[in-house]
Amino acid sequence: MSERHQTSGGGGDRSRSFGFTPVAPEEKQKRVNDVFARVADRYDLMNDIMSGGLHRLWKDDLIAWLSPPRGPQPFTLLDVAGGTGDVAMRFLEAAGRGARCVLCDISADMLRVGQRRTAAKATQNVRFVQGNAEALPISDATVDAYTIAFGIRNVTHLDRALQEAFRVLRPGGRFLCLEFSDVQVPWLDAVYERYSFSAIPVIGAAVAGSADPYRYLVESIRRFPDQESFAGLIRAAGFERVKYRNLSGGIAALHSGWRL
Repeated sequence: MSERHQTSGGGGDRSRSFGFTPVAPEEKQKRVNDVFARVADRYDLMNDIMSGGLHRLWKDDLIAWLSPPRGPQPFTLLDVAGGTGDVAMRFLEAAGRGARCVLCDISADMLRVGQRRTAAKATQNVRFVQGNAEALPISDATVDAYTIAFGIRNVTHLDRALQEAFRVLRPGGRFLCLEFSDVQVPWLDAVYERYSFSAIPVIGAAVAGSADPYRYLVESIRRFPDQESFAGLIRAAGFERVKYRNLSGGIAALHSGWRL
C-alpha cells in the first residue's frame, strides 16, 4: 500500500492543507473553488484522466449498490458535489417514476455544466442547489439517500460533512460515497503512484492548459484517509452497518452507511 498522509479523526490535518501545501483552513475552500472553476468544462475528462476512464464503471457500481426503487413510490436522492450531473442522470435512469434528485454543489461553474447536460437530456426531475457539504441548505430528515462521488476529499472538515449527511437523511436513509482510495495491490500501487504524480499533471497541462489543478487533485488523494480510517469517521458521525467495497484493487472505494 502507498504511504499516505494520515489525518486525525476529524480531518484536522487536512483542514490545514491544500494537497501537500500548508494553508489556513479558511483559505483551503477558496483554493478548492478555484480549481473547480478552472476545470468545470472539462470535469468528466478530468475524471477520465484520473481514473483511466474507470470512473464511469465505478459510478455504475455506486447506483447498483444504491439500488433505487423502480416503482412509483417517492424517493429523493441528494447528490452532493454532483457537479456535471453524472450520478444524477444514472440514478434517474435506474429509478422509477417517483424518483427525484437534488443536485448540490458549492461551485456555480460546476452547476452550470450540470444544468446544461441535464437539459440536453430533457431531465425534469433534478433540482439544482448551490451549497457547501459542511452546511447543506437542506432541511433535516428529508432525503432517502445521500451520494457523493469524488467530492468528499475536497471538503475542509470531513467530520462536519459527514454529520450533515446524517442530519439530512431520513431514518432508514442511506449514505454512499465513491472516492479515490488506498490501493491494496502492491504492484498496482506502484504503477498508479507513478502514473498519478508523473503522467496526470502532464496530461492535464496538455488537455486543460494547466498542470496545477491536476497536481492538487493527485495530492488530495494521498491526503485522504484509507478505507478503514474513513469507515471509522462514518461510524463516528452516527451511521450504522458501515461497509466498503474496493474497486479496481482499491484505486477507488465505495463506502456505505445507514441512518437507523
